[in-house]
Amino acid sequence: MRKRYLALRKLGQGGFGRTFLAQDCDIPSRPYCVIKQLQLRAFGVDTVDKAKQLFQQEAVRLDELGKHPQIPNLLAYFSENEQWYLVQEWIEGQTLAEELHQQGAYTEEQVWQLLRDLVPVLEFIHQRRVIHRDIKPMNIIRRQSDRLPILIDFGIAKQFDRRMLVQTGTLIGSPEYISPEQMKGKAVPASDLYSLGVMCVHLLTHLKSPLDLYNIVEDRWDWRDFLPPERRVSDRLGRILDKMLQASLSQRFQSATDLLEVLNPPPGAIALSSNVSIEWVKAIQRDPTPPAVSIRQPLAFAKSLLGIAPPEQWLVSSTGVDYTALRNHLAASRWQAADEETWAVLCQALGKRPRNYLWSADTAKLPCEDLQIIDLLWQKYSEGHFGFSVQCRIFTEVEEDYVRFCDRVGWPVYNTHTSGKGIAYSRKAPAGHLPSRIWAGGSQWWRQAKAMLLKLDNCEFIHWESNLS
Repeated sequence: MRKRYLALRKLGQGGFGRTFLAQDCDIPSRPYCVIKQLQLRAFGVDTVDKAKQLFQQEAVRLDELGKHPQIPNLLAYFSENEQWYLVQEWIEGQTLAEELHQQGAYTEEQVWQLLRDLVPVLEFIHQRRVIHRDIKPMNIIRRQSDRLPILIDFGIAKQFDRRMLVQTGTLIGSPEYISPEQMKGKAVPASDLYSLGVMCVHLLTHLKSPLDLYNIVEDRWDWRDFLPPERRVSDRLGRILDKMLQASLSQRFQSATDLLEVLNPPPGAIALSSNVSIEWVKAIQRDPTPPAVSIRQPLAFAKSLLGIAPPEQWLVSSTGVDYTALRNHLAASRWQAADEETWAVLCQALGKRPRNYLWSADTAKLPCEDLQIIDLLWQKYSEGHFGFSVQCRIFTEVEEDYVRFCDRVGWPVYNTHTSGKGIAYSRKAPAGHLPSRIWAGGSQWWRQAKAMLLKLDNCEFIHWESNLS
């Protein structure tokens, strides 16, 4: 194809065409890719135009959404010899359907992790007004390199607007997983959450078809009755799944963001690294009015970071993140470089790719040790002027009013995600202005402020003080 792509083997065949594993021969390393071929001969005259439209739509969606690290990148889209082709990133790994077949029913912990890893992807596409409409195990690949779930097959994804709530469209999707409203051709973002819920109970029970879990007589999902004897599910997860599976839209989670809020780990779920001293001290506060956030930390650890003891051994956390570059940028007052490095190390501490956005659920997962190192370095080299704990203190002082908080720290209320816009990289910036929120994903930025406040309280942070002894 185009004297560039070499097809190696067929991966699958569906209603629209075939997919192949291929190599890109124009690149020296000959990387793998996936080629999707639309077979127009499989369609009648009256459906050819619709097939072309959906195929082109998939290319457009991938081009728009492939910037997310858990959605395949679009590499090419072209026609040749009256055939249409779509080339996309090859994801090395297994689909969840293959994983289920090999390992059997999922544990509760596996479902929790899947939800926390996948719901942010749905939030991402829904914020861009796209509904996937075909969430199922076959359309999610567990990437081998980092074990993250990758959402694939946007061939029937659809743009949505408010009119879709009252207009009837075409029934598209996998019948075992789709919601009642999607069965009637009225898919909305919450329809993807319903399908995700069906997929989760299917993974927990490992029945041949998820429809076997549905009680037609009582018009409800009786998935608990089919759990393996040794596998029980907590009330907390059960309630979340039940709400995802509500037939009525008004009783279901209205958005992926709403679902993420209840998926956050409970307080105390993440403990400090075992290599940290257990000798605790209370920090000396410049402000005579103590903030609501508890701010304590092992004394030996704090001293080393604040320069009282040799710091080098503490600049690599137990997760393997090296904070030397951040320390050097801050020591030289290179505030913008330090801000960008902060984003990089936050991603590294979470096992994410560089410059991936972090969501409120990610904030809850940040290791306390790494977050403490970042915060203490910012506090030390700004003399207590910048840092996450400074921001949380201010957020508490304004009674968690995000508009007032932004006014205090000098941020625009709405985050544009435009690098450097609205950020003053200067020591003269308002207290708490840095580090900025360039790393924060989503559009409801106040949720990140609240998530960071809860995280710091859970980790028991120390406030920097130059005369700590």
